[in-house]
Amino acid sequence: MISDFNLISEIKNNSLVMATEGYINNNGGQKITEEFYDKKNDDINKVILNLEKTKVVNSIGISFLIEIIEKLNESGGKLVFTNLDPSIDKTFTIMGLFHFAKKADSIEEALTME
Repeated sequence: MISDFNLISEIKNNSLVMATEGYINNNGGQKITEEFYDKKNDDINKVILNLEKTKVVNSIGISFLIEIIEKLNESGGKLVFTNLDPSIDKTFTIMGLFHFAKKADSIEEALTME
């Protein structure tokens, strides 16, 4: 299993765009959450999570993502997942995450979503 996890983030059009690489488990989920709280401000109403280089998300990693979804929904914001691996897409669908978050095929598409 991939143990290394990397995260790169930037602000684009009042959106926090985070790109992950590696396994989102307790360590990866914690890094995503820390980055969210470090970068989130009143001007940011959308977080885009690019999972193009992530092929596995475990249940603990998902719990961190749910925390971010809840915080964004409280303030009228949205989490948008992009570039999902088919197995992650299926897992998120089964868990009902797309009732509370969105998905897009690309970062560009996510940036234009309301």
